[in-house]
Amino acid sequence: MSKVEILNVKIDNLSLQEVLEKSDQFLNSKNQYYIVTPNPEFLVKARKDKNFKEILNYADIAIADGVGLVYAAKFLGKRLQRITGVDLLGYLCGMAEQDEHPIYLLGSGPGIAKKTAKELMQNFPELQIVGAESGGEISENGKHSSESNLIARIRTVKPKIIFIAFGHGKQEKWIFNNLDKMPSVKIAVGIGGTFDYISGEVSRAPEVVRNLGLEWLYRLFTEPKRWKRILDAVIIFPLLILKEKIFKRNS
Repeated sequence: MSKVEILNVKIDNLSLQEVLEKSDQFLNSKNQYYIVTPNPEFLVKARKDKNFKEILNYADIAIADGVGLVYAAKFLGKRLQRITGVDLLGYLCGMAEQDEHPIYLLGSGPGIAKKTAKELMQNFPELQIVGAESGGEISENGKHSSESNLIARIRTVKPKIIFIAFGHGKQEKWIFNNLDKMPSVKIAVGIGGTFDYISGEVSRAPEVVRNLGLEWLYRLFTEPKRWKRILDAVIIFPLLILKEKIFKRNS
């Protein structure tokens, strides 16, 4: 597997087809796997949070879910293919529908997982969604306010794929701490704000804006409360990448 290292975080240079082929292998394995979807904000956070960085690097697949990572890789003389969390969830749901793998939606704000389930059923009418809930409060270290009850609910319905939207850092730590407690789950995916988009809670930038790499600007106008995260993605991250290139050139 081809990996590209950016700011000491390893990202897989895989096409969507390659990710789906590997996911199919995971679903038919006796083992458990997890997929992470890093973007520039992840890498900025990982520089300050060693545990988070280690969890990202331990993932079975880490896809580039941000155009900033693609540009950073190119600037550093490397290559990455972008796969968005929205696209990944959609294709995995298509695979789950076809092969009758039950899925569980966990995270985001109150009621959003249920709205996401309704939207998914419009596109995948035979999809088995065995759970959809916000999950309640999650701490920064990935601990749930009522963890044993949540795990018990998931174990009861036996999903094979679980999509988790607790926000970057929290969701990856929760997966790392709890995946082995959910033996039916073959793939756990940290999916960030994907439920917000699919449910219609948040509108995606027009495709032309996304293709230009200006989705951050669209989100700044539509969600100004995200300014700190956008600052990390469009100011702090590029400065760190520039510093890395200069350091490597002089070393």
